[in-house]
Amino acid sequence: MSFTRRKLLKSAGAAALVLTAGGGAFVMTRNPAQATAPWRSTGQGYTDPRLRALSYAILAPNPHNRQPWLIDLRQDGELTLYCDNGRLLPVTDPHNRQIVIGLGCFLELLRMAATEIGFQTEILPFPRGSSPDGLDDRPIATVRFHRSENIQPDALFQQVLKRRSNKEPFDTTQPVTNTLLRTIADAAGGQVIVGATNDASRVELLRDLTWRAMETELRTRDAYMESVDLMRIGKAEIEANPDGIDLGGPFLETLNKLGLLTHESLADMTSSAYQQGLDMFKPLMASAMAHIWITTKGNSRTAQLEAGRAWLRVNLKATERGVALHPLSQALQEYPEVRPHFDEARLLLKAQPGQHLQMLGRLGFGPKANESPRWPLKSRLKGA
Repeated sequence: MSFTRRKLLKSAGAAALVLTAGGGAFVMTRNPAQATAPWRSTGQGYTDPRLRALSYAILAPNPHNRQPWLIDLRQDGELTLYCDNGRLLPVTDPHNRQIVIGLGCFLELLRMAATEIGFQTEILPFPRGSSPDGLDDRPIATVRFHRSENIQPDALFQQVLKRRSNKEPFDTTQPVTNTLLRTIADAAGGQVIVGATNDASRVELLRDLTWRAMETELRTRDAYMESVDLMRIGKAEIEANPDGIDLGGPFLETLNKLGLLTHESLADMTSSAYQQGLDMFKPLMASAMAHIWITTKGNSRTAQLEAGRAWLRVNLKATERGVALHPLSQALQEYPEVRPHFDEARLLLKAQPGQHLQMLGRLGFGPKANESPRWPLKSRLKGA
């Protein structure tokens, strides 16, 4: 197939914008082996149970793949989890709510990995307190490891290495049945409120809402640039910084070498390529076959951690049942431009006074997705 320069520009813009929200998809990819190595080295060569469990925990889903966890192992038999405050999303997540949810996913995966090797974890959230305005240098949690002879492994752990956040179009001919939806929602546990729907009329309303919220984010300069600044273009960039939004594969790397896909070109919001890429999101959102959401009583930091723990379990149960899950955070964010979508989401999802919508995702059946890049465990150890 031949490409003119104009077609290349359009293709580059379309691919880049899809990956802006995707945060992990590869196009025609050759998987950067170094950046995805943590998925293949879990549990290997560790005599310290904390390190063995952590080798799985670093695979947890998290916003924009920022991997904000930082771990202190200096106290025997326990670890202290901090947030790396250089990995925040100040525009789209001004109060760090989404970052805390990602840290909740990390803690739940840590707990599950510990049970596999006969350890119970005692998780003490925010032992020195927290602020609703934003994270600081205080720890997120202290986790104590206790040997247990009777602890039962978590069946969902078997899905950890298969789990993906799938940002591809779903098959609109294959429904998510009521039984599947109930099974996935029930996996969340009892500390949160889970809602889900496959009702055609509600799904259509949510398709429209999530598309409009996505469009708002991509048309809001500061919010969009937060994504552009985190894009890693080509294998070299991805392996040098295995976080953020990866744009990999031979085709995209070729566009980059030709100067058609660069951070500068991605930042141009006036081009026809930008508009074409933007237009691709509406059919993506329109392929949702069901939606699932997580609400908490209040919006405390502890509630946010619980939402993350529940989201991980929902994701793993969906994986077990062969269902793809794509997180759609745009309508739930807290910067001014998306406030109308947030208010609409509360009404549509019937959030009660005192409740806070924490997570929303679309469900369906999609193509196989690849692993997201990860920093090696050693790089996430405080003082290492």
